[in-house]
Amino acid sequence: MRTKMPFHTVTAIKEYLLITIGLLVYVASWTTFLIPNQLVGGGVTGIATLIFYTTGLPISVSYLAINAVLIIIGLKTIGWKFGIKTIYGVVLAGIAFQFMPRIIPADLIQAMALDNGKLVSSLLGAVMSGVGVGTVIAQGGSTGGTDILAQIIGKYRNISPGRIMMSCDLVIIGSLFFISDEPTIGLKLAAVLYGYLIIGLAGYTVDTILSGAKRSVQYFIFSSRHQEIADRISKELQRGVTVISSQGWYTKSEQKVLLVIVRRTESNAIAKIIKEIDRDAFISMASVSGVYGAGFEVLKT
Repeated sequence: MRTKMPFHTVTAIKEYLLITIGLLVYVASWTTFLIPNQLVGGGVTGIATLIFYTTGLPISVSYLAINAVLIIIGLKTIGWKFGIKTIYGVVLAGIAFQFMPRIIPADLIQAMALDNGKLVSSLLGAVMSGVGVGTVIAQGGSTGGTDILAQIIGKYRNISPGRIMMSCDLVIIGSLFFISDEPTIGLKLAAVLYGYLIIGLAGYTVDTILSGAKRSVQYFIFSSRHQEIADRISKELQRGVTVISSQGWYTKSEQKVLLVIVRRTESNAIAKIIKEIDRDAFISMASVSGVYGAGFEVLKT
C-alpha cells in the first residue's frame, strides 16, 4: 500500500517550487528587458546592475557578494528572522543571473526588448519583475537585499522598512544618471525616469499579487459525519475547526455545523476531504479578507 505524503510536506514542496518559478521569472525580466536596454531597477539587483554597467563584473558575482555581506550582518544583529527561504532565494537568483543570459535567445531579446524601445521594455520588465517577486513573497520567500538592510536598520532606528527601501531605490536609480552611456543629459534623465517607472509599476504589481494571495476562504459544513471531517482537517491541514450547534427549522432536528477558515490555496484540499467522507454534505463557501491570528496575518498597530 502506497504511503500518503504528509500535507505539510506537500505544502513545503509547493512553496519552494513556486519560489523557484517566481525567482526565475524575476531574473528573466531583468535579463530580457532591463539589462539589454541599459535600464535599472531597485534593490541589490539594481546595485549589481550598476556595477555591471561600469566595470563589466557579472551581475551574479556582485549580487551574491552584497547579499552575503547583508545576510552575515543580519545573522549577527537580527538572527534568523529573515529565514532559510531568503537564503535559498538569494542563492538561486545569483545562479540564475549567471546562466539565464545563456539560455534566453538573443533574437528573442532583440524582438521583445531592443526593437520595442525603453518605454515598452520598462513596462514589460516591471510587470514581469513584480509578478516574480510577488510570487516569491506570497510563499514566504525573499530576494534578499534591501529588505534585509531595512530590518537591520529598523532594529536600531525607528524608521519604517518601506521608507528605508524606497530611499535606497531612489538613490540606486538616481546613480544611473552619472554612469549612463547616453550621449545627452536628456537621455540620461530619461533613463532615470524609466527606472522610477519600473519600481513604481513593479511595486504595484507585487501588491496586486499579494492582495490575492492573502485572501482566505470561510466554510460552513453541514454533515452527519462532521466528526470525521473535522478530524481530517485538523490532522492533515493543521487548521482549527469550530463546531457550532444548530437546529434545522423545517425538520426541528439538532445538528452540528463546522466553521473552517483556510487560505485560498487550501480550498481544494478542504473540498477533497469533504468529498471523500460525505458526498451529500451541504457546504457554504465565501471569500474573506482581513483574517488575523495564528496561521494567518499578524494584526499590526
